Amino acid sequence: MRRAANAARGEASLLLESGAVVLRPSFAALVAAEEELGPLFALVERAAAGNLKLSEMVALFWHCLYNADAEMTRDRFSESVAKAGLSAMTPALKTLLGQILSGQ
Repeated sequence: MRRAANAARGEASLLLESGAVVLRPSFAALVAAEEELGPLFALVERAAAGNLKLSEMVALFWHCLYNADAEMTRDRFSESVAKAGLSAMTPALKTLLGQILSGQ
């Protein structure tokens, strides 16, 4: 069963072709993202400067993915994000970047 994002936890929702998924920026998820992408503060700076790559955004989302079905692969997830478009991803990205900065 899928559930809605909990704003109090800093979660964000993405609406993909397979349905809504929740992104939860837990400590473990952010550490995994940082291992792949480098320092998160630098990631936030790149995003603020308009220099965030699609692959970086998808990687951050992938590591924060909370309630995807077991059949979701990273490749399938990446294609779904690209298909949904950047404008549809912006609110979730803003939420996650805000969580990185505020550390709630």
